Amino acid sequence: MAPPPEGTPCWADAMFGDVEAAKSFYGEVLGWTFAEASSEYGGYTQAYADGKAVAAVVPPMPGQESPAQWCLYLASPDAAATAARIRDNGGEVLMEPMQVGDFGTMCLAREPGGAVFGVWQAGTHEGFEATAVPGAYCWAEFFTRTPERTDAFLTAVFPYTAQQLQDEAVDFRMFDAGSGTVLGRMRMTDDFPPEVPSYVNVYFTADDCDETVARAVKLGAVLRFGPMDSPFGRFAALSDPQGAAFSVIDVTTTAGEMPAVTDVT
Repeated sequence: MAPPPEGTPCWADAMFGDVEAAKSFYGEVLGWTFAEASSEYGGYTQAYADGKAVAAVVPPMPGQESPAQWCLYLASPDAAATAARIRDNGGEVLMEPMQVGDFGTMCLAREPGGAVFGVWQAGTHEGFEATAVPGAYCWAEFFTRTPERTDAFLTAVFPYTAQQLQDEAVDFRMFDAGSGTVLGRMRMTDDFPPEVPSYVNVYFTADDCDETVARAVKLGAVLRFGPMDSPFGRFAALSDPQGAAFSVIDVTTTAGEMPAVTDVT
């Protein structure tokens, strides 16, 4: 299978202080099963939906404990070249490109608006083995208070074209990697407490949004928004019991007409 086009979301993982609790939670909520932890790679543990690799969880390295959060990786044919463009366009490289066995090369970065994301140059691990099916990754958005900086950065680092949603209620932009729309950007409004930093919101597919939310809340998640109907699906935003933000969406349950968009690049 050929690697996805440059800039396409290709993998997601999260660091948890209590990996076993995370496995229990996401196993119940999204139906994930898990591989054996890899001691060679710091306890990195892949998650599967219906036998397909869809994400991973990992404990923090000693001395590097930080709040739990999901990290989205964007595909790159050359992680070192992407890291150089990140620096040249106002971003910060948090982890220099590092080869991970024969699996591929990764780096971590922060865009000018403050959201942290990953870059993945595929080796034997090409990324998601399934998307947009129950339990698998479906969509992601950069939430930022400085959309102009984030937009300019993303289109300079990756070969995106962009479209702006024609909606006075929200400031939302969509990015196309040549194979279709792959990523969104949402302006954070005053509804977000000032202490909430910019972040990448990762959506996982649910077969029933309301039932998935009910299971998550029963297991200690906090419902942040929704469930809400949209032309893209019925979705909700949550924080898991360890504080990692994520969303779920049922793409089979849609309502309303697709909004108009304007080409901006």
